[in-house]
Amino acid sequence: MSSDFRVESSHPILGRLLPGSGSRQYFFSSRDVAVAMAAKSDTQPWGQEIRVVHVPTGEIVFRKSGTAPDGR
Repeated sequence: MSSDFRVESSHPILGRLLPGSGSRQYFFSSRDVAVAMAAKSDTQPWGQEIRVVHVPTGEIVFRKSGTAPDGR
């Protein structure tokens, strides 16, 4: 199975649905799953950017920056 999509951040990624939460990158074969995982995840420290990259082309297909749980 090919892992064509990478969820990445320059900071540790935290998410209940991620295997081994705390890594800076995760690989998925499905774009939909990769985007869903990125959308449901946060970083430590809070609010840093999370991207989904199409590995073969390097194109960023999704990105988000979050906010801290207290709204900062």
